[in-house]
Amino acid sequence: MAAQQRIALRITGMSCDHCVMHVTRALQGVPGVTEVQVPGWESGRAEVTARADVPDTALVEAVQEAGYGAEVETRQPL
Repeated sequence: MAAQQRIALRITGMSCDHCVMHVTRALQGVPGVTEVQVPGWESGRAEVTARADVPDTALVEAVQEAGYGAEVETRQPL
């Protein structure tokens, strides 16, 4: 099994609880992602547990396709 990482993202454009659901589903759809936590739209954040080989661009593009902005801030090995 590939090593896992905890990845923190800054999310822009969320304005309600539905946005949290959209961002969560978008990130869950990225191959290699095993867990997604979005603590609330006000936080502007998401945390993902994923295989270490999941590229930042895959996460960012998934969120952008859902209609929001994203930037990977940190990656930490688990």
